[in-house]
Amino acid sequence: MKHLYYSLLVIMSFTQINFSQNKAWQISTTQNTNYTGIVVANGQIGILPSEKVFKTEQIILNNLYDKESPLGVSRILLGINFQNLSIEIDGENVDDSNISNWSQTLNMKEASFTTRFDYANKASIEYTMYALRNVQHSGYLDVKVTAKKDIDVRVTAAIETPEEYQSPMSTFRTLQDLETTMPILQTVAKSRYGRHTVAASGTFIWHDINSTRAHQRPELIHNKISEYNNQLSFSKKVEKGQNLEFAWTASQTSTQDFNDPQSESERFVIFNLLSPREDLLAQHRALWEELWQGDIIIEGDLQSQQDIRLALYHLYAFGRGDNDLSIAPMGLSSQNYNGHIFWDTELWMYPPLLLLNQDIARSLVNYRSDRLDKAKQKAINFGYKGAMFPWESDDTGEESTPAWALTGTFEHHITADVAIAFWNYYRVTKDKKWLSNRGYPMLKEVADYWVSRSTKNKDGSYSIKNVVGANEFAPNVDDNAFTNGAAITALQFANLAAKELGVEENKEWKHVAENIVLHRFPDGTTMEHSTYDGDRIKQADVNLLSFPLNVVNDEDTILKDLKYYEPKLAEEGPAMGKSAFAVIYARLGDAENAFRLFKESYEPNKRQPFGALSETATANHPYFATGAGGMLQTVLFGFGGLHLTENGIEQKNPILPKQWKSLTITGVGKDKKTYTIK
Repeated sequence: MKHLYYSLLVIMSFTQINFSQNKAWQISTTQNTNYTGIVVANGQIGILPSEKVFKTEQIILNNLYDKESPLGVSRILLGINFQNLSIEIDGENVDDSNISNWSQTLNMKEASFTTRFDYANKASIEYTMYALRNVQHSGYLDVKVTAKKDIDVRVTAAIETPEEYQSPMSTFRTLQDLETTMPILQTVAKSRYGRHTVAASGTFIWHDINSTRAHQRPELIHNKISEYNNQLSFSKKVEKGQNLEFAWTASQTSTQDFNDPQSESERFVIFNLLSPREDLLAQHRALWEELWQGDIIIEGDLQSQQDIRLALYHLYAFGRGDNDLSIAPMGLSSQNYNGHIFWDTELWMYPPLLLLNQDIARSLVNYRSDRLDKAKQKAINFGYKGAMFPWESDDTGEESTPAWALTGTFEHHITADVAIAFWNYYRVTKDKKWLSNRGYPMLKEVADYWVSRSTKNKDGSYSIKNVVGANEFAPNVDDNAFTNGAAITALQFANLAAKELGVEENKEWKHVAENIVLHRFPDGTTMEHSTYDGDRIKQADVNLLSFPLNVVNDEDTILKDLKYYEPKLAEEGPAMGKSAFAVIYARLGDAENAFRLFKESYEPNKRQPFGALSETATANHPYFATGAGGMLQTVLFGFGGLHLTENGIEQKNPILPKQWKSLTITGVGKDKKTYTIK
């Protein structure tokens, strides 16, 4: 009896551990009201599920832009929606009005999104959505219908083109090679102002039959409702206790990536059609398993664990290591901010990725170096030397901020932010070939820019005048603290890169860096700009001089700046604002304030039912990848004590909040190190 008792304890303990591990990787809901979905994405496409059964809210395509309006700037395109299904059972459409036991689960480990429900007393249905990591231009919807009695099932898939597209042409045809038949539903259309041609193709796959042989498949019925709504259907009888298992796979391509997007979209669909499901999905999962080598594991706080994993999941889902593209503030979840690239990438999202996934980090910096010529052209156009990056960037690398927004004309710290990211990439990877080919050419141009952008004062110091700083509530000011601090850092990093390559130190860079002004109040607190008088601020600005810049590094000034500026943060400011404060407190050994600010940096911005982050506590535009980057930096650079140094990644004085039993960070740096704090 004693042995049985202990055996039961072991089994119960093991079950609890497994349950906890599953909960750490999965977020589930039965709530379909007040609903904000979570995107499945692969760095190329983002597919946003809906609470409505079989429906997809939207599809976003990376780096694909057209004008937002005839007189507007560029805007990321809504993709052609290739992933909407409908199912009829015994002649009745299955919809939200006649189902029960609805639930949805995001599996972050496998990057899959599953919906389950019952239809009357006739069937149980589940379907799982993937944005295939291995076949990056395509999605895969895996469906299983379990019959509770004999039923007649009719399934319809639709390719639905947004009304903003021009001249769509919708077709259905069967391609054939010897005995292989490949039915393809397809729509090809021009983007809203004709800049691109976009093609979407799709087909059904039946798992229980040889889907390449036409005589073994259900008959396919093509129904073109309009050129904007192209449908394909099949019908099948399913006996009680049996399953109907099939998939709908579709691909979307454009002239941004292919000369012939129509044919390429067909090829991706054919590849998925003729690849065994087990192999196709195993490759997808294997690539995600590789991504999760860089992970953050919290013991003792399941909610924080889920929040942190969800943030890291989104950065991985929005980036790739093989496309040299960057990540917009909302990633691939929405068209918000027109899908443009800001400082959000370099300052907030990039540092966690640099620690945990150098492949994606390399894509982010290469995105900038690929657009160096445009940055040099912009500097010339505004009367400066070197390279001057746009505040908002699109595929062209030109300024894409709306002209009415002063940030596009005056928020110049972005140019220093880019340079800082470049040197940090070398710090971590020690890739001297990259430094020579991409890194130093960029750093040199940025340093030359800041020398030309600075104005020498009568006392020999240098000012940077007429800028919008990180605190955008104060436009057109002189000597903004963060702008000046970032410029100092960029100039210093340029000379460090030169030294690494055996290039002679540039004395002008050194002289300007040593003499750029930082204004202070009489008590030593850093002023946010030369005429700052205590107004509220949009987000962290001065405090960024301590982290991540390390320009202000004496504890007395750091504390004064923290205590002075935290109460001035606006409630409507963006999510990442308090993250920097949290990192600094953690590095000062104050775990209590660090944890408080860590939670305040994102919890008010969470949206039901999965915890998607909005940019602010009062807005609803998830998923805000910038905020994800901020909260992850609190964990990595604050509690984890990780520092970027000339020796690479070093750990200094980690600290654990009392709410956590342990913190483990895996896959850090090029050597994939593990750090554990208890």
